[in-house]
Amino acid sequence: MNAVLESDTKNGSSTRQRRPEVSSRSGSESAEAVNASHISIQNYGFFYGPTQVLFDLNMDIPERRVTAMIGPSGCGKSTLLRNINRMNDLIPGIRHSGDILIEGMSIYDPYLEVISLRKRIGMVFQKSNPFPKSIYENIVYSLRVAGRNKKSELDETVESSLKAAALWDEVKDRLHESAFSLSGGQMQRLCIARAIANRPEILLMDEPCSALDPIATGKIEDLIEELKKEYTIIIVTHNMQQAARVSDRTAFLYMGKLIEYADTETIFMNPREQQTEAYVSGKFG
Repeated sequence: MNAVLESDTKNGSSTRQRRPEVSSRSGSESAEAVNASHISIQNYGFFYGPTQVLFDLNMDIPERRVTAMIGPSGCGKSTLLRNINRMNDLIPGIRHSGDILIEGMSIYDPYLEVISLRKRIGMVFQKSNPFPKSIYENIVYSLRVAGRNKKSELDETVESSLKAAALWDEVKDRLHESAFSLSGGQMQRLCIARAIANRPEILLMDEPCSALDPIATGKIEDLIEELKKEYTIIIVTHNMQQAARVSDRTAFLYMGKLIEYADTETIFMNPREQQTEAYVSGKFG
């Protein structure tokens, strides 16, 4: 396959599009050597009323690895991500087929409390959404809701979470200032710190860098590399270069269907499916 492909722009001039380079820190394990499955998506379909938007998806997502989901807008990436912690439950008329298992247990088990599920899963959204509170109170919010108000525990959680989010050194002297005083990149790292304050097992990231500049994006990507030592991470991204840099495995979705799912190096350098090759090389999308 050609590493460089030609494509026509709207004005008829030719532009050169280059296949994303896979980072040496991603795709380092063969398909046979990936960690044990943490999340298992089995024949999963999803409907908004009569409209089916996800079709018979099957994926085993390894523990303590970064899995990227790529594909054009509207292909179902974010819908699938939000269903892993059942964020779509309150939308009228939704239904699903198949199942999603976390460590062998269905997230739709009638005996499973949704709140207990969400304690195991942290979520970071496309747009940073700090609460209108201080930096400190943003981090400890989930602990206070759970009735955990011991100052020593709160202080320890704030420090450890901000250190894990690579933000402690930048804000340790201003913890009681408004979270809105931070820069955009700092606010997104604060949201990551808040998401991991309750010690989840899984971290879901829905285009976490789409509104950030390249420097802030680089800090988030470095942070993801560190966080995967403790968390199973799933990231939705439109940025294929980012997927190639940070992920160990990549899933390509198109029109609600899983076209290909493999280690990241395979997806970007030697995909099996023609649609995958066309997408990652910039022929469409």
